[in-house]
Amino acid sequence: MSFCCGASMLGTKGTLRHIRTQIHNVPLLFCPVCHRVEVHHQVENEYEILAEYAHGDGAPEVDFQEYVEHRDVQEMFENCVNHENEEPLEVVRSQIDMALDLLMVAKEIGDAEWEQQLKKRLNVLSQRRHKLKNKKTMRGLS
Repeated sequence: MSFCCGASMLGTKGTLRHIRTQIHNVPLLFCPVCHRVEVHHQVENEYEILAEYAHGDGAPEVDFQEYVEHRDVQEMFENCVNHENEEPLEVVRSQIDMALDLLMVAKEIGDAEWEQQLKKRLNVLSQRRHKLKNKKTMRGLS
């Protein structure tokens, strides 16, 4: 499981830009709180090699899957708590539950700095949940 700012990151595939080359279908981890994106650690070396070669060849875009040995994506993301194909509101609820659990631990061990970080994260997640609920309500009215 990968964490960013304390939230568990979502497993997904996406496109990254390396200088002028776009690389599609890269296994990624995405933070739903701060929106940080990073290449999945199991393919990080392959990504860097492909990115350098593609840029060196002047390729405007490449497909990661075509050049890198196929890995089972489900297996790669099995330790992720959430995945991008899940309902966004459920992802946020799951992240809130986890942050609340961690907040209890932070309070128990008396880690004030961690507590503050978790409270900030919960605030961001709460705002995100509110926006998603409003969007869902607005779609229901249309």
